[in-house]
Amino acid sequence: MDTDRMIGDEVARRVLTAALSHGGDLAEIYVEDRCTTNLSLEDSKVEEAVRGTDRGAGVRVFYGSLSTYAHTDDLSGRSLQAVARNAALAAQGANRVQVLDFSRAQSGLEFPIEKPFEAMEAQEKSQLLRDLDQEARRFDPRVVQVQARYSEDRRRIRIWNSEGRHAEDERNLIQLSVIAMAQEGDLVQRGVGMIGGQLGLELLDRVDPLAEAREAAASAVKMLDARPAPAGEMPVVMNNGWGGVLFHEACGHALEADFINQGVSVFTGRVGEQVASPLITLVDDATLPERRGSYRFDDDGTPSQHTLLIENGVLREYMWDMAQARRANRHPTGNGRRQSFRYLPMPRMTNTFIKAGESDPEDIVRSVQRGLYVKMLGGGQADTARGDFVFSVSEGYLIEDGRLTAPIRGASLIGNGPEVLKEIEMVGHDLELDKGLGQCSKGQQVPVSVGQPTLLIPRITVGGTSEIP
Repeated sequence: MDTDRMIGDEVARRVLTAALSHGGDLAEIYVEDRCTTNLSLEDSKVEEAVRGTDRGAGVRVFYGSLSTYAHTDDLSGRSLQAVARNAALAAQGANRVQVLDFSRAQSGLEFPIEKPFEAMEAQEKSQLLRDLDQEARRFDPRVVQVQARYSEDRRRIRIWNSEGRHAEDERNLIQLSVIAMAQEGDLVQRGVGMIGGQLGLELLDRVDPLAEAREAAASAVKMLDARPAPAGEMPVVMNNGWGGVLFHEACGHALEADFINQGVSVFTGRVGEQVASPLITLVDDATLPERRGSYRFDDDGTPSQHTLLIENGVLREYMWDMAQARRANRHPTGNGRRQSFRYLPMPRMTNTFIKAGESDPEDIVRSVQRGLYVKMLGGGQADTARGDFVFSVSEGYLIEDGRLTAPIRGASLIGNGPEVLKEIEMVGHDLELDKGLGQCSKGQQVPVSVGQPTLLIPRITVGGTSEIP
């Protein structure tokens, strides 16, 4: 990445001075340089090969708890000062704040890249997608369609503010996915394999991509024999790893500070209260190596951190960005995130997961006489204000007499996130984070990770088409 295209301290000082020219009490510059590559395969052909670059900057001016923002894709000093003056015009008052000398913030976190993206030619990456296609089709003749995708995203950011903060970060994301479609008669089922993270091409050395293709094909073929899902209230065992997406959507967003300050979250004003089972400890941690939601500094320039949200069922903290923290007279927790320089940062989750418990996962399954085992969740939606959710189950199995038996299809989980948190009866010791596929949308797209151990929910409504066995 061409670092010469980023602005320096002297330009930053002039821009911040212009931003404060109408009386703001804090000004900030966010500069971003980004390069992405996307390859996709369908019908055994690489249909898309796109490489793109994007760079620009945004200037934000605070006056009290309010702020204004303007952005540009022209990083010349003249353009940036014009943007700063535009952002400053809404500021009120005549008191000018001096721009302090910059002190570059240091981070002890290292996210090393062992094998840069350039170590493999585009033709080799395209061939990898073809190999995935062939491997999935080879698994079973009923695999009739395969989609595969490779993406890499390199982003460098710099942040200055008028209080003298200067922070820099570089983030490198890689992701490889394969979707296999299996068909028998009129019935079509899908399976998914995916790997990714904040690292380089060493990912492809550590994890066998062809194994992901076989897993996707196996899942799709297995679901061809699935029974219609039972309907009604029953115990549900949630698989570790990706199962954490349910709590990300149904509970995690409700712990983000914008919803808290607006008073539209079920957790508003409840710090110190028992809001979950004593078995539940929930954390958000942007410091984890190789995870999609990790960084050295957030998009406000605040150092990333490990935030304890719920401890043994007791609510301890919310997730704060700088703007929401200023409104509530709190300290930011390093959760200010934005999709690009074209957006204002907002409070967002990073790597959010339920910590490990003490139960053996096999014991959790054996404790259920009749119920549902959820191996993979599909799409869903949740209401932040009430916590109600609906999630589809893309791969699930009946539990009968404490054993996994027949696969099921057409199931959905319907419930309330905070209520489910309170009712969890068993938590496994097998904490796992997702395999590198998390992407969260809240008006803006940002990469995340989710995770959890195996969990037992004693009662939850399952939407299906047959009676409980």
